Amino acid sequence: MKAFVIAEAAEAQKDLCAGARTLADEVVLVSIGDAPQTGVADKAYHIALPEGELYENATDTVIALFDEVAPEIVLVETTPRLKIVGGRLAAHADTSVINDVAAFDGDAAESLYFGGLATMKRRPAGSVRIYSTNGSMFSEAEASGTDAVEEREFVPASNPLKLRGKREVVQEGADIGRAPIVVGAGRGFAKEEDLDLARSLAAAVRGEIACSRPIAENEKWLPKSLYIGVSGRVISPKVYFAVGISGQMQHMVGVTGADTIIAINKDANAPVFKQADYGLVADLQEVLPVLTEKLA
Repeated sequence: MKAFVIAEAAEAQKDLCAGARTLADEVVLVSIGDAPQTGVADKAYHIALPEGELYENATDTVIALFDEVAPEIVLVETTPRLKIVGGRLAAHADTSVINDVAAFDGDAAESLYFGGLATMKRRPAGSVRIYSTNGSMFSEAEASGTDAVEEREFVPASNPLKLRGKREVVQEGADIGRAPIVVGAGRGFAKEEDLDLARSLAAAVRGEIACSRPIAENEKWLPKSLYIGVSGRVISPKVYFAVGISGQMQHMVGVTGADTIIAINKDANAPVFKQADYGLVADLQEVLPVLTEKLA
């Protein structure tokens, strides 16, 4: 069985290829634009983009490679550009993409639905299985492969996208989707400077700071890229500290994949305690410095 991996980020290429190794006998990696990671797949292809060409317009080249390799499984990194590539590839293969897969159960893929209120398991409609995932579920798998990279000439798209305008999007904060430990800050933090308590805890446990929606959207104390929730980021860290977070559904669906949730809130009736593995009823101003000192 062959697996076809399409990914942008270097870490995602490694994780998805490692995961593909657990699902198939042969792993083929495709990278558009930047050179692919080596040593993670049995074969790696690089599609260089002509000057000024849009990333998504490499779809016809990807489809030609797909037909040549004839894989049974396709893993696509969950990025805006690759969602377009993956969708067009699925249409070509007469199947559909099962998006945002968090786990596999045999040939069934598990993902959230109804805004994260529940999970469902789905099986592909066609003979080719195409899944989009960030690769975090494969963090324990090992990647292996060759250092050889084959250049593949760009094939002009038959129905190309056209650029009408562009603006710079500033990337702020760490990639919390790949952090093993995340400290989430909520409305329990009364002042922006109080977030230094959460930052200190995150540094002590070698983790990253994140937040609930009001901290990013309303107060604008942290960038939106660090907002966890149903309309924000969905993460699966090994440990999630929910500090000063009430635990409303809109936020907690963003951490349903966490291995362990530790809640700190001065309200003993906060909903977060019903979903936490460990809970501490305390004032964050008093307990975070002590906890940080003990964990440093």
